[in-house]
Formats: sequence, structure tokens, C-alpha cells
Amino acid sequence: MQCRFCQKGFSKGEHLRRHERSHTGVKPYQCKECKRSFSRQDSLARHEKLHLRRRSADDASSPTGSVDKPATPESLRNSKVADGFPAVAPDVLGFPPEPLAAELPQSAGDLDFELIWPDSEDLLQTLISTDAANQWQIPLGTLPFSATPSTYYAPFETPSSFDRRPGSIGAIPSGGNHQAVQDVSKMVSNVSSSVTAAARSNSITSVFLDECLHMFFVKFIPTFPVLHRPTFVFRDCAHPLLLNAIAIGSLYLGPKDAVGKGEALWHLAHTAIATSWQSLITHRGPYDACDGVQLVITGVLSQVYGALSRNRAIRSTSQAFHSLGFVWARRCGMLDSAPYPLESVPSLDAADSEKEYQWRLWVAREIQQRALLAHYMLDGLISQMSGEPTAVRHATNQLTLPSDEAAFEASTANEWISHMQASASFQTSSFRSILRRLFHPADESSWLDTTLSAFSYKVILEGLQSLISDDDSDEGTAVGVPTHGEVRAALNKVYESIRLNPSLSSADRYETLLRWHAICLDTNVDSSLLCRNLCAKYGITQHIWRNTHGPKLNIDLAMWVTTSAARSALLHAMAIQEIIEQLPRGRAHAINMPSSLFAAATVYSVFALGGQPALKIPSTVVWQDVLLVATRSSRTDQPSSLSSSYLPSSSESDTARYIRGESDSFQRFDAASTSRNLLYELNSMEKLFRCLIAQWGVAVDMEAVVEKWIELCH
Repeated sequence: MQCRFCQKGFSKGEHLRRHERSHTGVKPYQCKECKRSFSRQDSLARHEKLHLRRRSADDASSPTGSVDKPATPESLRNSKVADGFPAVAPDVLGFPPEPLAAELPQSAGDLDFELIWPDSEDLLQTLISTDAANQWQIPLGTLPFSATPSTYYAPFETPSSFDRRPGSIGAIPSGGNHQAVQDVSKMVSNVSSSVTAAARSNSITSVFLDECLHMFFVKFIPTFPVLHRPTFVFRDCAHPLLLNAIAIGSLYLGPKDAVGKGEALWHLAHTAIATSWQSLITHRGPYDACDGVQLVITGVLSQVYGALSRNRAIRSTSQAFHSLGFVWARRCGMLDSAPYPLESVPSLDAADSEKEYQWRLWVAREIQQRALLAHYMLDGLISQMSGEPTAVRHATNQLTLPSDEAAFEASTANEWISHMQASASFQTSSFRSILRRLFHPADESSWLDTTLSAFSYKVILEGLQSLISDDDSDEGTAVGVPTHGEVRAALNKVYESIRLNPSLSSADRYETLLRWHAICLDTNVDSSLLCRNLCAKYGITQHIWRNTHGPKLNIDLAMWVTTSAARSALLHAMAIQEIIEQLPRGRAHAINMPSSLFAAATVYSVFALGGQPALKIPSTVVWQDVLLVATRSSRTDQPSSLSSSYLPSSSESDTARYIRGESDSFQRFDAASTSRNLLYELNSMEKLFRCLIAQWGVAVDMEAVVEKWIELCH
């Protein structure tokens, strides 16, 4: 029996009828209470259980103990769910879906079981209702579910700009090649089946998907704003994008099995991207300026989850695919896409339909811009963890600055228009021009006049980090690459801008300074190289930093702790620890936090194992002096010559004297110095890693190494 729309074959008539409903949109099953329609009877049965359990909860709880119903996102108000996926009976697949009650807490009176994202139920059906016997009748390399949002199910087509995809296996002449292709097809089918089976076996429910997506927007997006919740429409999103968002959201849930479920969904999304990117790259949303925007966003979310996963295989996969986002963006022409025309911003008196349309058009352009910039941010992080060069030259980034956060976070069209009209000027500078100004003293005043968002600062800082990576050779600075001293001078300007920027919230300022201190630390010593040397010296196995070319065992750790570079790195390490401890609880999971904290722990451990576990530092640190004195001191090779190279000055700060090794000059005054015991600080850091493990699993491997360092110190 074949579908009259797409000719897909089925072995049972009921399966065929259910599948054809995905083409016609017919939903014959209706809830008696809320009149919501469903295309499947088992979907209706699960939905009706929500009403039943909510009635039971209302009867068991008092009016004062009730909880406010979570607000449904604006984009889903009065909307009907499209059910455009192939479906078969669960008993055919051998894994009947578990009742929702198995996943819900016993204290039903404390929760409201109405889904915040109603389309989660249909996404669940996509995962559990694919006909495994017929899924590979569609062209090789595609997935059994729709990778792009649509109301029908059809084989993917290769875009005309790519080489034509080979025909079906049956069209290949018989012989050795035919058998080889059959074997490959079977292998790919088995791989996909194992991935989807893993997702099914984890008892994933629509409530779980709904909770994860909610946590994604509430917890993750404030620290990494690449999607816009007020205009987010679930059913307009490609499934791999949703799965990656849900996988990230699973990291913020309490149950222990949530991480395993998230990993299963990430694997499913990764398989979809790897096999169907040629179709995803042709998809264009209703307000997108280019094809493939959702594919690029999907790549961002996949990279974030993969780079910081507890699963080492997932981390390796993320590192192997980390440059693809730039390839897709270039192929779709996103890097040359025209910005939103500012003259198109409507007035507050314009028609509501026009205001809504222009707002969503602007948001789509802004999301596209932020997705590209997010790839630049992740490029630096993954490059550092993999030990490989960055995928692109950050200093040539021609993208313009994103909007300020107030405009992007607007929840209505009128609010957005008000923010746009209130802006004195619109940012038209490119990141390339900003980086160029940072290295020209004559442009310092114009640099300070530029108001930047926290998102823009992070992109700029990754650009400076890439320049540090380009200058890490023992043979000297490469042609055209700034020296570490010049990068420190640029970092000094960035610090002044962050400090004086009135538009940054307290949490944004802390997060930005956290990355700033980590990069400043790397101007004094490559923290990954320092870790590898320390682990090699004591025979400790570490799985954080990849060692592409073998460890450079050329750092004398005992000698290094006596240098100005080490003292400068120590001050930055202490600042990193202090910032993480001061961050609000809801913002203590920025993507750079694990690597920054581990770099600080590495410096602490080198000092503690180098015979300086207890020391005194200036009570007040002047960060400009840390950068400038470190630059001057780096010109001398021997630690003993650091303090004799410069004449002391009464106007110099205690920070400058400390960096140069003149600790006696301020240790005589108790008010000028403070004592730190690095063994105590390492114990505190170990607790911070345990907190980070809840969100970023890579902290598991980091905490294990820190624990071994602490054991060596005792």
C-alpha cells in the first residue's frame, strides 16, 4: 500500500491512513474539554490525562496553595498545532510510549500540567512514531522525519547550487558497486535506528520536551542571546534546532536522567544535520533575509552543547565540525547580507500589522547577525580546547555591531519601536574597524565613545584571544601579528570601556570581565600549555585540552612562579574566582566559565606546588598597571633582573611593585596587602566546579584534575 501523495509504502492500512493525515492536515480526534484537535488517538488520550490530573490537583489543593499558570508565549496564542509527520502505531516499533504519569512528580498539587509549548506533543510524536520498516525508502542521507517545518512529508531535494544527488539504490546497475551501496545504506540505516532508539528508550515525554525548552529560554538565552522568545514560533523551526535547544535546556533540570535524555536528543539532532544539511541549508523562514539561517543557528546550539559536554566523544565531534557554521554562512551569502534598513522602522501611529511585520523582520535580521557572531565566539573557545588554530581570521570580521540588548529584548512591537526611536545613533561600525582602532593610539578617544553591548564585547575579546593564539610560537611573532604587549594595550582600552559603560547590567559586566581576565591571563602564559606541563610532570591524565603536537616540556614551573608574568597571571586568576563567586545564581553558567575557572585553578596549583602556597598580594589591584608593568617586564628574560630594570617611584602603585617583585615595599603596611592561602582557595574552587557540573559536564574532567592537584599539595 502506497501513499497517494508521496508514494511511501506501508504494510498496514491503519498506518497508511495515519500517514496521509500528515498531508491532508485532517485531525479527526477532538478533546471534549478544550476542543483541541489531534491527528492521532493516542495523542488525544495522553492530552486528556493532563486534564484529568489537573482536576485531581485542583481538588487536592486549597485556593491559596494554587500556582499561577505559566504564560503561553505570545507567538502561540490561539494557534493550532500542525501535525505534519509520518506516523505508525507504537506497537509496530516495539516501544509503546510510557504514560505521562511515569515521568511526573507524585505531588501533582504543586504543578500545572498544561504545556507551555503545546507543539511539544507533536515533536514527541515525530521521535516515537516513525515507521522503522520503511524509513529508508526515502533518498539516502535524509532522516525519517521532516528536517524543515512543513505540513507535508516528501523526500528532500538537493538545491540546484549543489551537485545533483545520486538516484535511489534501486536505480544503480547490479554488480559489486550495487552491493557496496546496499551495504552502506544498511550501515547508515542501522546508525540512524540506534540513535532514534536511544531517544525512545530514555522515556522522553512531551512534558520533558516542554520543560527543557522553557529552561532554555529562561536560563540559557539570557547569557547567550541568539534567539528571541517573544517572536519564537515552535512550528516554524527546523527539528534539529528544536532538539539542540531542548538538549541545552535539559542541563538545567533537576532529575539525574535529564542529562542522558539530552544527550540522546543531541545525537539525534547531530545525525539530522550530518545527513540532511543540504536540505536545511535551503530553508528560509517567513522573515529571513537568507536561506539557511536556522541551520547556522542549529550549528551554534550544537557547538555549545558539544564543546562543554561531559561526554568526551561528543566534545570530540564538536571540535571536528566546529568550522562548518562559517562554511554554511558563506554559502548562503549571510556575510554579505544587507542590514535592516533603519528608515523602515515604523512610527507608533502605524497600523498594528505593519508594526508587527517590521518588528519580526528586524528580529530575523538580528538573530541572523547574532548567530554569525556566536560562531566567532565559539570559534575561540573550541580552538583553545582543541589546540587547533581558529577557523577564521577574527581581525577581518566585517560584520557590524548587533543592536543593544534593550531593543532586542523588547516583548512587543511598540516597545521595540520606542527603543529604536530613543537611540541617539545606530551602530554601523564593523568589528574589523573596532579592532583596528584598538591598536592605534590616535583612535583611543573614538573607541571610548563607542557604546557596546555585552554581546559585542565578547566578540571583540575573542578577536583579541585569536591574536594571542597567533603569537604563541617560540620562534617569535609572525608577520602582521601584534605582540602580546600590543594586545595588552588593547585589552587595557577594552577594560576602560567596560568599566565606564553605563548600559551594562551588573551581571553582564561581571560576565564580560570574567572573559577579559581569562584572556589577560593567557597573555602571560598559555593556560592549556601550563596545565599539560603540570600534568606531565606529575603523571596526571587530563582530558580537557587536546595535545595535538605533544606537550612542550619547556616550562620550568619552579622558576616560572618567580616571574612577573606568573604574578600577573595570579592576580587575574584571583579575580576570576572572585567574579564567579559574586555572579548572581541565575547567571553563573556562562559558556566560558568552566575554562576560565580551570585556568585560574591551574595557576593556583603551579604556585602551590612550586613552594608558594601562602602569599601576600595588594589589597587593591590597579588593572592598568598589571597590564602595562607586565608588558615592560616581559622584555627581560631573567626573573632576578625584573626589579632592577626600573627605578622605584613614590607615585607608583602597590600593584606595579608587586608585579615587579618588590613585595617588601608594600608588605610592611598591613593595609596595603592581604594574605591568601592557595590551598584553601583550591578547595573552594573544587566546590565551584561541582556547581558547574550541573550545567556544563566538561567540569567533571576539570574537577577530577583539580582534585589530583590538591592531593599533591598535601
